[in-house]
Amino acid sequence: MQTAQTYLELVRERGKKGLPLERVYRQLFNRDLFLMAYGKIYRNTGAMTHGVTNETPDGMSLEKIDALTEALRYERYQWLPARRVSIPKKNGKKRPLGMPVWSDKLLQEVMRSILEAYYEPQFSDHSHGFRPNRGCHTALETLKHTWNGTRWFIEGDIAQCFDRLDHQILLSILGEKLHDNRFLR
Repeated sequence: MQTAQTYLELVRERGKKGLPLERVYRQLFNRDLFLMAYGKIYRNTGAMTHGVTNETPDGMSLEKIDALTEALRYERYQWLPARRVSIPKKNGKKRPLGMPVWSDKLLQEVMRSILEAYYEPQFSDHSHGFRPNRGCHTALETLKHTWNGTRWFIEGDIAQCFDRLDHQILLSILGEKLHDNRFLR
């Protein structure tokens, strides 16, 4: 199997060219992608927060990764429900927060890295939200250097936007370029 970096670079090149992506699900058996994902999310301060089980990254091992990939290979992997807690917002209200179990976090990160490698080259350079190495500060830098005479700007936030997205429409959009029904199920 290819290294994570090699595979993600190939995916990135296909994304740049707008070529469809096939046989993605079988990459979920790639131990190197899980090791890379582990390295990325283990550093996160919330990584030790458990979901509905007490599983945390401290108990992670190559054997557990292998068991996870075997469950995926034979389509026996079961997502667990996220533990829901409410956290306070600045306005005094509370916001629900879902905390998945560690195995789900790890698999989500592998999937995210594949999707990001493919779609990131296709996004507009003018887009800054929820992008690697981009955000409010890069948007403001762009405004400062390219929009001479700007006196004001508007920031928007759509309440509960992600809670209201139609998953069937999202899957349909992904299916236009990702030709792998096992991955999209």
